[in-house]
Amino acid sequence: MKKIIILLSFLQLASVKINAQQRVVAECTINYSVATDSSSAKTNNALSSTKKTVYIKGNDSRTDIVSPSFSQTTFYDKTSGNAVVLREFGNNKIMTKLSKSQWLETNKKFEGITVNLLSDTKTILGYECKKAILQTKDGNLVNVFYATAIMPSVKEFEYEFRDIPGLVLEYETEKDGQKIKFTAIKINLSPVQNSKFDVPTTGYLIRN
Repeated sequence: MKKIIILLSFLQLASVKINAQQRVVAECTINYSVATDSSSAKTNNALSSTKKTVYIKGNDSRTDIVSPSFSQTTFYDKTSGNAVVLREFGNNKIMTKLSKSQWLETNKKFEGITVNLLSDTKTILGYECKKAILQTKDGNLVNVFYATAIMPSVKEFEYEFRDIPGLVLEYETEKDGQKIKFTAIKINLSPVQNSKFDVPTTGYLIRN
């Protein structure tokens, strides 16, 4: 019995040490570059001009994806589970409001996703990152590298990564036969302005 108690105490201390090494980040801005393995120069140029930016502040997140012909902003509120998606292409500006149940339905394809955590490592922006391979129910694979030292305060805004034990700094997915890679090129841990999470009240056509 004494040996069991000692073992349990050791495991508890080890757990505390591991958790102490990981910092929960509640304020940050992350910029990602986008690249593809496509042989098409037109596709490569379009994606190389595409930028992704993630803002996190407490329980709120905002994700901007901006390309030369299209932009999308997603606001997600962890407290309520609600989301708002803004899309702009040409002169069209569309807003979609999603309740918690609608947000979950939108991400239903990521339910039951299998996460395989590997020992492979690489350094991104000074953070040691470990590799994970995600497999969706339909067999699609996503290669991920995540920083083990930091964890975002909001994870469900990128629903497929909600079970990753760290901050995702690189991931590669495949769409229409093309591999697309997102890689973090800058992390700013300074406070994010509240105005970044202000949802427009005019100028958008609202669609459910």
